[in-house]
Amino acid sequence: MEIRIGITDINREIVIEVDDSSDGTSQAYQTALAKPDGLLRLTDARGRLLLIPAARIAYLDLGPAGHRPVGFGAPEQ
Repeated sequence: MEIRIGITDINREIVIEVDDSSDGTSQAYQTALAKPDGLLRLTDARGRLLLIPAARIAYLDLGPAGHRPVGFGAPEQ
């Protein structure tokens, strides 16, 4: 699943690919936001750990669970 993260006072958004579900990611964000100095901990599809201060997150855009097709062919139905 692709996640786009907007950080306050930063012009560019962070885009990562994770193996977690959107429910798991939103629950992790809510848990981090409950603490005054909470960190959102995300592990991307390559195994890298991303730590973001939860209070600095402007938005989370949780993409669809499926993968995007690659190539010029029409999608199978």
